[in-house]
Order: sequence, then C-alpha cells, then structure tokens
Amino acid sequence: MPATHRLSATPETIRWGTFDASYKPLVEVESGDLVILECVSGGPEVMPDPASGLKVPAHLAAIHASNPPRLGPHILTGPVAVKGAMPGDVLRVDIEKIELGCDWGFCGFRPLGGTLPEDFPYKRMLHIPVDREKRTGHVPVGPGVTLPLSPFFGVMGVAPPAEWGAISTKEPRAHGGNLDNKEIGEGATLFLPVHAPGALFSAGDGHGVQGDGEVCINALEMCLTGHFRLTVEKGMDLKYPRAETATHFISMGMHEDLDEAMKRALREMIGFITSRTNLSAADAYQFCSLAVDFHVTQTVNGEKGVHGLLKKGLLF
Repeated sequence: MPATHRLSATPETIRWGTFDASYKPLVEVESGDLVILECVSGGPEVMPDPASGLKVPAHLAAIHASNPPRLGPHILTGPVAVKGAMPGDVLRVDIEKIELGCDWGFCGFRPLGGTLPEDFPYKRMLHIPVDREKRTGHVPVGPGVTLPLSPFFGVMGVAPPAEWGAISTKEPRAHGGNLDNKEIGEGATLFLPVHAPGALFSAGDGHGVQGDGEVCINALEMCLTGHFRLTVEKGMDLKYPRAETATHFISMGMHEDLDEAMKRALREMIGFITSRTNLSAADAYQFCSLAVDFHVTQTVNGEKGVHGLLKKGLLF
C-alpha cells in the first residue's frame, strides 16, 4: 500500500537556489508513494511592508532568519529519494493536488532582468492579495483586476549529473528545474530522466498564475503545497523532460537562443510521435506543422523555453 510522506518548509528542509547530486535526501520513499512538499517563495528583499496588512508566514520568516546560503533565486523543498531509481530510469511525477499556502503573492521586475530590460531599467514590485477560498488574485493596477488562479510549480526537478556539481535553479536543463511551464499544474504528469541514484526530487517556485512567456521575470510568486506521487519508470528512453495533461502530450525545449529552444521542442515532439506510431520522422515533422501548437514557455531564465502541445486522440 503506497504511503504518504510530508515535508514542511523549514531551515533544515530547504535548499536556496541549488540542485546538486551530492545532497543527501531528507527522506527515502518507495516508488508510488505520495510526497507532500510545503514550498515557500521569496527572499526578505521582496516581502511586503507590514503596514500593508499582508503577513509573512512564520515558516518563511524562520527560513529568512536562518540566513541559508543562496546560489539561485528559488527556495526548494527537498530532495526526496525514491528507492530503486537509477541513472537511465525515468521519474514519473503525478501532481495530484496543489494547495495555496499564503494570502498574497508578488510580481516584480528589476534592472537587467526580464524580457525588456532596456525599456524598464528600474525596480518595481507588486504585492497581490489572494483569496484562497475563491482562488483568485487581485492585481492592483489601474482600477484593479481580479484573476482566477491556476497554480503550478515553476521548479520541479531531479538531481543533475554529478559532474555538473552545484548548479543554480535559474536555468532549466535536462534534469528539469525552472521549467516555468504553466501546463504542468494539478492533474498533470511530468516525466524526468534520472541522473543520480534515488533521483533526488525537489520542488519550489510556486506560481499562482502565469502567462506564457513570464515576460517581466516573475509570475504570481507565492507559497504552495504540492502533492506529488513519485514513481520509478524502467525501460523508458527519455533524455529530456516531457509532460502530459488530461488533454495533451507536451514536449519541451530549452536553450539561450529561442530558435534553438524551438528546434529542441520540435525534435522532442517528432521523436515522441515516431516512438508511439509507425510514422516516419518526415511524417511526424509535417504532422507537427498541421496539428501541434508550440508556445513560448518563458523568456527570462537565461535558458529560454518552448513547449509543444499535441492533443490526445489525434494520433493515439
């Protein structure tokens, strides 16, 4: 019978901005177990003014007070080891539930960040109240705009190859990480190639809502709690992250050049189609032009992202 494990966000359970295959797991679980990860977002420099009435959660304040080392921008909870996971395997991550963890989030930009730093060479921060019951956020621009939330985790990943050493959470890569793919929310499944024994899964960078592109550098950054079912898949030939939802299969491509990211996402989709059908690569290439939608995932993480969406039922 699969077990359920829970990790709260504390100074002892988080890593700030880092993936590293040398990290010891906080817990080791059986394949198929459910892991509930409480995740927090934001450093002291982006917290709201106390006069605003928005409260910093006590567990986030405790993490700030502990002053942990920071390499990249995201606070991750983990890693979690899955028994039996070995390099060459695939970790299947079923995102069964996402809970809102705070009554507010933030969205900002700063000099040299975002997609248009030349147009906005200054700092600006919005703190956005969240109605957890209605699952909406009220954006204080103009007369104010209320947005329905669609939460997901910007960062979900396994340990990178050991030879990479400690790497920042900023750039998404073959291990997953800062994918910022809004399609991979509650009910979606993420497939990650395993590079280290136990896989060593971590998550963070909660987003309440995001537009494709994430153009100013932030989505609605906020605390979330994720329910992840972690399963080891043997015999899958996967070298790059892939996902699926109830309605679509999703390929991904990341590169500092957006054209190259597009090519990687397209090649990944062509490879996926040919692996599941008797279509040739040329057949799949043309089919992608007819029926696969390619979206710009994000343009702000150094490694830009593109993802392809193939509607289920068209080919299989």
